[in-house]
Amino acid sequence: MSQTGQRIHESVKQAYGRIAATGTSCCGPRSTCCAGSRADQVAQGVGYSAAELATLPEGTNLGLSCGNPTALAELKAGETVLDLGSGAGLDVFLAAQRVGPQGRAIGVDMTPEMLAKARRNAVTFQERTGLGNVEFLQGQIEALPLPDTTVDVVLSNCVLNLSPDQAAVWKEIARVLRPGGRVAISDMVLLRPLPDAIRESVEALVGCIAGAALIDDLRQMVADAGLVDLQLIPKEGAVEAMLPTDDPMAQHLLGLLPVGTRPSDYITSLVISAHKPG
Repeated sequence: MSQTGQRIHESVKQAYGRIAATGTSCCGPRSTCCAGSRADQVAQGVGYSAAELATLPEGTNLGLSCGNPTALAELKAGETVLDLGSGAGLDVFLAAQRVGPQGRAIGVDMTPEMLAKARRNAVTFQERTGLGNVEFLQGQIEALPLPDTTVDVVLSNCVLNLSPDQAAVWKEIARVLRPGGRVAISDMVLLRPLPDAIRESVEALVGCIAGAALIDDLRQMVADAGLVDLQLIPKEGAVEAMLPTDDPMAQHLLGLLPVGTRPSDYITSLVISAHKPG
């Protein structure tokens, strides 16, 4: 990986390490508004139900989502599911309940503090549900620590935009998927290029915005990885839920936009689905 890519990884790792330690953030290092009930408000605003959130160990939901990929993945009992950038384990625990004791839910994250938090949460999750079908692995999503063709479904939630090499991520997704396997990813995608001030902002990167791919580039990366049947479904209201006007990071980003424009003029939350030919 290039030196620029390594610097981006380090910035993301440090920021999300702080989020794991404090449990407070909407998606950026300035934010302090997204703990407890506010995190649940953000999660419900991007598609999680109160009933789903109630099944999770305390502190699992950090308010970092831009959609609910597990709800749209049509998970089946016995499947193996992989979550890229699994954080404190939110989507892994929801997926584990859907695939049941014969299935497996795996999370991959590069941040040691997040992994430690997720593994602690896994103990509580097993005590609460009786399910021991979750595993958290340390690794980068550009080089997944799994063998070829071992996963039925790949999930990810507002993480691919953090990668400095998203084309490599899509190729890794295709590599680990079994033939006929599928993708259900929620991510931020650009409708048009961002102003330079936002594109160069570390806060905007960690806030899931500056690293987002243009929608045409996303289509090309998915095709180059060999995946088919791409569908892109907008998640209405997700941008507003992620960047509430009383959040310091949202206020900071708004100040970098041209007068009269909004974040949703540039970026949207999409549910991205595709298949590996079977």
